[in-house]
Amino acid sequence: MTAVNHNLTAAEASYIIEDCDARALVVSAGKAQVVDGLDVAVEHRLVYGGQITGYDDYEAAIEAAGTAPLPEQPHGDDLLYSSGTTGRPKGIKLPLPEIQVDEPGYRYVTIFGGLYGFDEDTVYLSPAPVYHAAPLRFGGVVHATGGTLVMMERFDAEGLLGAVERYRVTHTQMVPTMFVRLLKLDAQVRGGYDVSSLRCVVHAAAPCPVDVKRAMIDWLGPIIHEYYASTESNGATMIDSEQWLAHPGSVGLPLIGVPHVCDETGAVLPPGEVGTLYFEREELDGPSFAYHKDPEKTASTQHPEHPSWTTVGDLGYLDEEGYLYLTDRAAFMIISGGVNIYPQEIEDAFTLHPQVLDIGVVGMPDDEMGERVVAFVQVAEGSEPGESLREELVAHARTHLAGYKVPREFVFLEQLPRTPTGKMVNRELRTAYPGSS
Repeated sequence: MTAVNHNLTAAEASYIIEDCDARALVVSAGKAQVVDGLDVAVEHRLVYGGQITGYDDYEAAIEAAGTAPLPEQPHGDDLLYSSGTTGRPKGIKLPLPEIQVDEPGYRYVTIFGGLYGFDEDTVYLSPAPVYHAAPLRFGGVVHATGGTLVMMERFDAEGLLGAVERYRVTHTQMVPTMFVRLLKLDAQVRGGYDVSSLRCVVHAAAPCPVDVKRAMIDWLGPIIHEYYASTESNGATMIDSEQWLAHPGSVGLPLIGVPHVCDETGAVLPPGEVGTLYFEREELDGPSFAYHKDPEKTASTQHPEHPSWTTVGDLGYLDEEGYLYLTDRAAFMIISGGVNIYPQEIEDAFTLHPQVLDIGVVGMPDDEMGERVVAFVQVAEGSEPGESLREELVAHARTHLAGYKVPREFVFLEQLPRTPTGKMVNRELRTAYPGSS
């Protein structure tokens, strides 16, 4: 099953539908404008919520199918596409589970169901769209364990608090950007909602600035849980509030696979040294996933000497106790004057700045240094972009960062290009740079 981002253009959606070899296509009548523009060869077409020419009624098809179970009902799995923040999206293909739909053993239910206490009393709020891996998979866990799933049409900080109060939400999952928006609400607004029903707040998808996470724990208590994983599911770590307070900034201890930090040759680095993160899957003879129709890309994720070690390109280090810390994606690293600079560290320094609503840092070509650090800023309500604010941000950076990490330029934008799950679309930042074509 491939979930397609409903915000894509018809051409972008057509690419995914064709590339994943879909045999059936289910669409919403509310997206008729996109659906009408699709150029795909699909055997079965169904529509819900209305009518679209060339599509059969979904509800009628379900009713005609009857209730008798098929003799074989393999569980199946998702084949999701990356968000495409650095190029064309790629399909991520996992090994199919060898179980039927009514049999236990599905990986996400087995791992996360027990880890976070999902059961029939769970009320789970999903503030992010289910065409992304974590919202889709956690929604499936809620259904599989008999809980109630509450879905927001789009994230809104105060709207999330209202939903928690209204539905007595027990569990939710957010990304750090959502934490920041919640913390930047007026204190009276934030304190005006009853969120006492919350038992577990999970976050993932991006490194969380230390100050942000500490503020969330101070507000909600030690119910903040974090896991680090990817759509590729090649490995995972987890950490609870108590562990994090003892190891601030860490994403935890191994949950799936064994993490190894390696240099560019594949040699394992000692604790404290930054390198490429690989996960070893001892139970497998080869890689734990493949990129659909792209064997070269799949091969590039494998360790040069250990076929069952794979990477998705994240950089980080392990401490002496085995706790993992992330620094950034290798693809996002800036090399200025031969020095490695990690944009995440710079962005974290500004996350709770009162005049900064959002910030993204990239490297732009520089004749002298190779790349220079450029920060794109969306100012907070009531703040004015301009030279005075730029000087204030430079001064702030100099008190929190080494001199070579201080952005050479600050570019003010009305809104920064993030996906609904909070990931920055770096290529759009570079396009927004003054003078870019």
